[in-house]
Amino acid sequence: MNIPILTFEKVSYKYSDGTVALKDITLNIEKGKKIALLGNNGAGKSTLFLLFNGILKATNGQIKYKGNDLSYKRHELRQLRKQVGIVFQNPDAQLFSSSVHEDIKFGPNNLGLSREEVEQAVNQAMALTDTESLKDKPPHFLSIGQKKRVAIAGIVAMNPELMVLDEPTAGLDPYYARKIMDVLEDVRKKDQTVILSTHDVNLAFEWADEVILMNNGQIAAKGNPIDVFKNVDVITHCHLEQPWVMEVYEKFRQTTVSNHTTYPRTKNELFEIMF
Repeated sequence: MNIPILTFEKVSYKYSDGTVALKDITLNIEKGKKIALLGNNGAGKSTLFLLFNGILKATNGQIKYKGNDLSYKRHELRQLRKQVGIVFQNPDAQLFSSSVHEDIKFGPNNLGLSREEVEQAVNQAMALTDTESLKDKPPHFLSIGQKKRVAIAGIVAMNPELMVLDEPTAGLDPYYARKIMDVLEDVRKKDQTVILSTHDVNLAFEWADEVILMNNGQIAAKGNPIDVFKNVDVITHCHLEQPWVMEVYEKFRQTTVSNHTTYPRTKNELFEIMF
């Protein structure tokens, strides 16, 4: 039996002003999955992510990394953050060097790699994220989409087991949002886990192996995207809607005699059934 990368056991978190952001969260993050985390603003998604690599410490409950209790000692946290990389919603929060190349190099430099290994990791990350042409530019001169690709490159260069992305497509138009998702497909390795938060139910439905819904600091649902999004009551409770592909397919089944029983996940799969 595979041990989850991260395990949360009745985890809660309260901010210093008394705001309870998470309440009794029990959750396993499995190896090799693509996971989408959804919920309305204030549901607790960003707070949950900050617990993943010890930026925040749980107020109550227990967090385990590969079956071992999470330690908050400096050395152990440094080791954890080599394997759990976070891309923040606002890329300016993690881009601080004089050039894109220096920013992407920061993480690998802290892994104890040789100079040659660092350069190889950086060059591969830039190639995968299409940031080579930005190599010598100061990050603060870049567009929001470029900044997000550079932030992703910085995490990719460290080759973590778990990549965590907080709203990676927020603020982007559909074209650049798709480019970011294409980057994630290109950089993800077979055994690497990727979890991202999003408000886009259509993106989550098409992309994810597993969907987690949050509401008011709690897990409302977790499972296969089709099973989760079929539960209209839970979706409504979380202030979300069904993906449009699912809605159209269900209308199609109600009005057409068809033996097809497998839900399409993409626009092209839906068109193949209908036409």
